[in-house]
Amino acid sequence: MKRVVVGMSGGVDSSVAAYLLKEQGYEVIGMFMKNWHDDTVTISNECPWLEDSNDAMIVAQKLGIPFQAIDLSKEYKERIVDYMFDEYQKGRTPNPDVLCNREIKFDIFLKAAKRLKADFIATGHYCRKGEVTDADGNTSYQLLAGKDKNKDQSYFLCQLTQDQLAQSLFPIGELEKPEVRRIAKEQDLVTADKKDSQGLCFIGKVRLPEFLQQKLEPKKGVVVEIDAEANNYATNPVNTLINGAETETLTKLSTSFTYKKGDGKVVGEHNGAHYYTIGQRKGLNIGGTPKPLFIIETDTEENVIYTGQGEDHPGLYRKGLKVATEDVHWVRPDLKLEVGESKDFKVRIRYRQNLEKGTLFMREDGLYVIFDTPQKAIAPGQFVVWYENEELIGSGVIG
Repeated sequence: MKRVVVGMSGGVDSSVAAYLLKEQGYEVIGMFMKNWHDDTVTISNECPWLEDSNDAMIVAQKLGIPFQAIDLSKEYKERIVDYMFDEYQKGRTPNPDVLCNREIKFDIFLKAAKRLKADFIATGHYCRKGEVTDADGNTSYQLLAGKDKNKDQSYFLCQLTQDQLAQSLFPIGELEKPEVRRIAKEQDLVTADKKDSQGLCFIGKVRLPEFLQQKLEPKKGVVVEIDAEANNYATNPVNTLINGAETETLTKLSTSFTYKKGDGKVVGEHNGAHYYTIGQRKGLNIGGTPKPLFIIETDTEENVIYTGQGEDHPGLYRKGLKVATEDVHWVRPDLKLEVGESKDFKVRIRYRQNLEKGTLFMREDGLYVIFDTPQKAIAPGQFVVWYENEELIGSGVIG
């Protein structure tokens, strides 16, 4: 009998994952990961870890499976929290959930499961795993989108390796959310009607400004509004047509607008450019404009936030992006592009975003992604992912 350790978060998805695996004949062990100690920045009624741990334990008892908790808060701080602080300090927008999966669930947690002689680990992610074998008999594992298109979470697993995929199971990937809740109710699981958790992976909903202020000091600066008709839009790279994909053209298409002191007009103050991100609308507390103000760039060195009115402001849009060579990751290494090659894929730059048509160009200095239509709020530090049909082929950190 194959042994599988299920990462039980105290939610309905991982509860049903554990139930299904037991029904399929696996020897199932439940394990809860405690990743956070500091309750001062957690919105307590939104998913405190203690309640989640108890719910996971109650479900394990109901299913008649062994259960244990593992404290990974030290590793979580080192690998995720410190990374987040560093990225925000640089004016970038990190995705801690992607990192949590790569660094915690499918690395440290996987190693802990191996110490329990597990054959696999399993999670409650809405995604699927496939296999393909080439002519030489080599097997490659596929990361496929979940059947429930509204809940597909393959984006969050975009940094997984072949070795990690080989040892992973995703029991609810073929189900839709209402089916998962129905199974939980039929089995009388305490998590059946529990609200989905929000916020940071395995921490819960966090007040991000307070969280960041633990390490990043508030620093008064100005908010500048850039007129949509400003002269520097005459050479808007969005309107540049790609021609032969020369590196110069690719660079132009994938570079955001840059602003400097003296551009635009001062319309308010902020408490630190490192607390904000491109595309953000809430949190500026500046009114009186015909259209809402959106952040179009943050300058953490000069501590200036640049904004523009309305969702159609040209400063919000870019035709392309670049991923540094060292930040390119292929879930399917056998399908990776070599330098000089290009290929069309379906692309997304954030979770739940519709897939967009784009072309990937692999060059000496990195990977360029050029979209068919300009994309809104491309923020450095985010993960871009690319798909072929339902399969996630690779990902990278936007530069």
